[in-house]
Amino acid sequence: MAKIPVYNLRRESVGELELSDDVFGREVNEGLLYEIVKAQLASKRSGTAKTKNRAEVSGSTKKIYKQKGTGSARHGDRNAPNFVGGGQVHGPVPRSYAYRPNRKQRIGALASALSMKLKEGRLVVVDTFELADVKTKALAGVLDVLKAGKSSLIVDARGNEKLQLSARNLDKHQYLPPEGVNVYDLLRHETLVLTTSAAQALVARCLTA
Repeated sequence: MAKIPVYNLRRESVGELELSDDVFGREVNEGLLYEIVKAQLASKRSGTAKTKNRAEVSGSTKKIYKQKGTGSARHGDRNAPNFVGGGQVHGPVPRSYAYRPNRKQRIGALASALSMKLKEGRLVVVDTFELADVKTKALAGVLDVLKAGKSSLIVDARGNEKLQLSARNLDKHQYLPPEGVNVYDLLRHETLVLTTSAAQALVARCLTA
C-alpha cells in the first residue's frame, strides 16, 4: 500500500495515510478514461435541436397551380422543402444523447483517475477541512497554503456546509462529497484535495463495486 503524508490546513504534517493499491495504485487506462468522459459529456447535451417539417411550417396547404397545362413542374403547396420557407427534410428532432457505461467500467475509470493524481503528485490529503466561518476568501487562502494549484477538486463529507458554501463562488475550485466524485471533474482540475475520511470513503466506494 502506498503511504501519503497527511497535513493540517497550515500544511504541517500530522501523520501518514495508507492508500489501497486497488484504488490508488492502478495502471492508468487512458482509453477507459476517454470512454467515461465521453459518456459524461454526452449526458450533458441538451438534445433540443429541432426543425419544422412541411406539416409544421406556417403557410397555405392549397395547391399553388393546376397540375397540367402550365409548362412548369408539378407542385403541391408552398410548404414543400424545395421552396424558400418550406419545411426541412430529415432535420434534427429532440433526442437524448445519454448512454451509461457499465458499473465495472465506471469504477475502473474512477480508480484509474485517482491513481493518476497520486502518480503525478497532484493529490493532497488533509486530516479535516474545518473552516471557522463561511468565507470564500479564507478558503482561497487555505488552498494557497496547501499548494492546490490554479484549480482543485475538494472532497469532504456532505455535512461540511461551511466548506460547501465557501467554495461555491470560486471559479477554479469545486467541492464535492465522496459519492459525487466523477472522472470528468477529477481530470479537469489540477489538484485533488481529500480529507482522510473522504479518501476512505472513495476506497470503500471502489472496492464494493
